[in-house]
Amino acid sequence: MKGANLPWSGIAIAIGTAIAMTFAGANPWLAVAVLILWLGSLWLSRPEPTVETRGAEEGSVSRHAMAELVEPFSVPVLMLDNQRIAAANAAAREALGPHIVGQDARVALRHPAAVKLLDQPEGSAMVRGLTGARSIWQVNRVSIDTRFSLIELVNRTAEADISRAHTDFVANASHELRTPLASIIGYIETLSDPDAKVDKATAARFHATVLREAKRLQGLVEDLMSLSRIEAEKHEVPTERIDLGQLAESIVGEVGATVGEDRVQVSAVPAVVAGDRQQLDQVIRNLIDNALKYGAADKPVVVAVANDGRDAVLTVTDRGEGIHPDHIPYLTRRFYRTDPGRSRQAGGTGLGLAIVKHIVERHRGDLDISSTLGVGTTVTIRFAIAATAS
Repeated sequence: MKGANLPWSGIAIAIGTAIAMTFAGANPWLAVAVLILWLGSLWLSRPEPTVETRGAEEGSVSRHAMAELVEPFSVPVLMLDNQRIAAANAAAREALGPHIVGQDARVALRHPAAVKLLDQPEGSAMVRGLTGARSIWQVNRVSIDTRFSLIELVNRTAEADISRAHTDFVANASHELRTPLASIIGYIETLSDPDAKVDKATAARFHATVLREAKRLQGLVEDLMSLSRIEAEKHEVPTERIDLGQLAESIVGEVGATVGEDRVQVSAVPAVVAGDRQQLDQVIRNLIDNALKYGAADKPVVVAVANDGRDAVLTVTDRGEGIHPDHIPYLTRRFYRTDPGRSRQAGGTGLGLAIVKHIVERHRGDLDISSTLGVGTTVTIRFAIAATAS
């Protein structure tokens, strides 16, 4: 046996003892028996070979070290022993469940593209539905040796959602811009056609329609630009001290002078917040504009500002038809309309509440919309009261 160490000192003592017993007059067979017994005990007490045990321990230490190596990764990482998951970091256990350690990787990933990847030494695959119906993960495999490999999971769901949102926004914006443009072009072509023989009354009606559609187009472009500016500034927290109650009273006075003082009422107390005056002005005007469009014509829109000591609470209430509960979660989406025909007829761009939501988010406020069919709608916004200047 390679590397075996025999107990030579013990063997020498055993032989010496047997010889001494013989010279002392003991029975030679007794001396031989003692010698055999001694040598046998030395053989049985020899240490076990350590070559295979050491190899197993080294393999165990290696796997443990690899598990510790993948644990700090922020993205989910799996270590595979052939096709079995030998270790998974915290991110992987959170995404796929703690039960995956020791499981067959083909069962844990359960997707044809991922299973196909497991049969290759290295590669990458896109897997849909791994952690949810809409989830998208990029699965990367890297071999360590012929036995071990690493699987990295990169969540691409947010990127796909952003890309989809951009695509939807461009499609919706294009549609909203195309509609008034098509109307303007159609009427102008008719008016400029010498063979159309348009009478003065019809021409006047056509001109009024062109003007209305042009203003609608102008409003849409202005809202798009406004939304773009707000999104660009969303990480900059405004710091100007503004009395929201005073601002609301001023805006209601201006609007009342245009639509009639009986159409809009205000009840406000001083409430100083840290904000952007132009954007807070836009929030109040947008909410009043919506309430006037969809509220009852014979009942006033009520604007109120309260101060509970911690928050400034702005509410705008109309007494209109109300909004069905199914629509409320989607009201702040761009171009979302509960009644597209009525909204366009009223001159809405579908961006008013989206602008309000983004301004409220920039001011670190809270937005809530409540409505009861047949009763009306109330929009409530909370802004933190500004700290007292020292």
